[in-house]
Amino acid sequence: MSLIYNIYCDESCHLEHDHQPVMVLGAVWCPLEKSREIAVRIREIKTSHGLPPKFESKWTKVSPAKQAFYLDLLDYFFDDDDLHFRALIVPDKTRLQHELYGQDHDTWYYKMYFDMLKVILDPEACYRIYLDIKDTRSAAKVAKLHDVLCNNMYDFERQIIERVQTVHSHEVEPLQLADLLVGIVSYVNRGLSSNSAKVALVERMHKRSGYSLTRTNLLRESKVNLFVWQASETQA
Repeated sequence: MSLIYNIYCDESCHLEHDHQPVMVLGAVWCPLEKSREIAVRIREIKTSHGLPPKFESKWTKVSPAKQAFYLDLLDYFFDDDDLHFRALIVPDKTRLQHELYGQDHDTWYYKMYFDMLKVILDPEACYRIYLDIKDTRSAAKVAKLHDVLCNNMYDFERQIIERVQTVHSHEVEPLQLADLLVGIVSYVNRGLSSNSAKVALVERMHKRSGYSLTRTNLLRESKVNLFVWQASETQA
C-alpha cells in the first residue's frame, strides 16, 4: 500500500497585474497519518499564547504583539521531522513574455505550480493536495491544476495525485503554516523590513534553515527546499 501524504499549498502575489514583481508558490507536506497530530500541536501552541484554538494564524496578522506566538509556530515547524516545506520564487513577473511562448498568464501559473510540486511528488506514493479558497474561480482552478499535475506525472488514473481540493484555511492548521512560510519567503525576496515582527521571523528562518531564502538550494534538501525560477529560462 502506498504511503499517503497531505500537501498544503499557498501563494503570494500570483496575479498578473497585481503590481507586485515577486511571486512565491509554496507547500507544506506531511504524512497523512501525522496530520491530525500536527493540527492538535498547533492548536496547543495557540492556546499557550492565550489565543483561541480556532484562531487563524496568517502572515498578514503578524505583529509585534503576536511575535512570540509566531516564532514558536515557526520553531515547531523546524522541530517536527514530519513537516517539510518547498517554495518556488519568481523574482520578477514583469519580465515574463507569455506571447513569445504561445501561452497566457494562467497557463504559465499552472506550469509553475507543477515545477513547485514535482520535487515533492514520488510516483510510488499517493498525495492529497489542499489549497486555500481565495476567490470564485477556485473550483475551476483546482480542476485545471489536478489535470496538469496528473498529465505531467502520466497519472491518468489519478493513483498518485488522488485529489486536489480547496479548503477554508481557518479550519486547517497546516495550511496556516504554509501561509506563514510563504509569507516569510515573499517578505525577504521583496526586500521589505518595515514590520519588526516579520523581520524577526525572517531572521529566525534564516538561522533555523541555514539558507538566505533568496537562492536555490539542493534538491536533496527536504526541510526547506527553495527554487528561484528565472524568466530567462524557457517558459515552454
